Amino acid sequence: MATEVTVPVLGESITEATLGEWLKQPGDPVKADEPIASLETDKVSVEVPSPVDGVMGRHAVKVGDTVQVGAVIATVDAGGAAPAAAPAAKPAEAAPAATSEDTPAALSPSVRRAVLEHGVDPASVKGTGKDGRITKEDVAAAASSKPTAPAPAAAAAPTPPASGRKEERVRMTRLRQTIAKRLKEAQNTAAMLTTFNDVDMTAVIAARAKYKDLFEKKHGVRLGFMGFFVKAATMALKDIPSVNASIDGDDIVYHDYADISVAVSSPGGLVVPVIRDCQDLSVAGIEKTIGDFGKRAKDGTLKMDEMKGGTFTISNGGVFGSLMSTPIINPPQSAVLGLHRIEDRAVVIDGQIVVRPMMYLALSYDHRLIDGREAVTFLVALKNAIEDPTRILIDL
Repeated sequence: MATEVTVPVLGESITEATLGEWLKQPGDPVKADEPIASLETDKVSVEVPSPVDGVMGRHAVKVGDTVQVGAVIATVDAGGAAPAAAPAAKPAEAAPAATSEDTPAALSPSVRRAVLEHGVDPASVKGTGKDGRITKEDVAAAASSKPTAPAPAAAAAPTPPASGRKEERVRMTRLRQTIAKRLKEAQNTAAMLTTFNDVDMTAVIAARAKYKDLFEKKHGVRLGFMGFFVKAATMALKDIPSVNASIDGDDIVYHDYADISVAVSSPGGLVVPVIRDCQDLSVAGIEKTIGDFGKRAKDGTLKMDEMKGGTFTISNGGVFGSLMSTPIINPPQSAVLGLHRIEDRAVVIDGQIVVRPMMYLALSYDHRLIDGREAVTFLVALKNAIEDPTRILIDL
């Protein structure tokens, strides 16, 4: 007897998703609640569990198809072993697992692109991701260790023109489409302006070097720079409430709490989970939350509720080497703080030219709500807290 697998409820106002990856192929044994497929929604990836113990039956949809909530995407056959007639009944569906051209269809879109770019046979790659899944890093490692001669898997790609140039057309993921739409809406709606400042990181670097081992031993998480910046930003938001506010029609909504969105990387793009009630968290609590978000963003297990809300955003382009940028606000928020790489620069202090580790700060904000004076005051408050971390401890 076959049990239908349907698209689960995905969250408020989300009615459809894209089939991103099949985690189980027809004939594979499955257990109840074991993930068999991954769906890409507007915000995060969602795993679809098997409703019963049994054997994976047919796939009713293909990778890349759009599916509605409640739609049947597969079946699970009862029993502990695959029915002998199952492969013969649907030869067209069993065949893809054996062909070099279609094998990447069982991979996530980002990994599939990496496989095609590097010409690597995915069957020869050992996965180090969750449940043994192949990651982009696994593909890159396999590519670097293979012989320089062209791999047979490359033959599956379209033959390039005589000039040696080639192109690849890949459909945008639902997450990337949503990111593009929201960023463009922000530009079209807000009167966006960016104000800059710089900050001397000497004191924070010294504090981190002095206490990082004790901090990790006590709290079980590494002491990074984001904990300092989130806490300092929380204090500055309290002093300049308009930076933490939002526009709703003709009203301004002020928040007496700081729910700070932190931009983290995921295989599908940048996502912004929210650290709730930062005003009540210590630096250790903030670092634990950020670490958990980062890990689950890579695994694709962030929950949709964790992406909702947020009154202010911090984006750290410095981890990728960015020197300066003008970040785009995340509506309905009215401001976003951009952090950048730390770089030794010559500065003048007490009339002397000295070398200090400096970072540029960028605050993009909606000028309809936030005046330039308020933006500058916010950045100065943040700068003062980072350059003298004792202020964070005594709330100055």
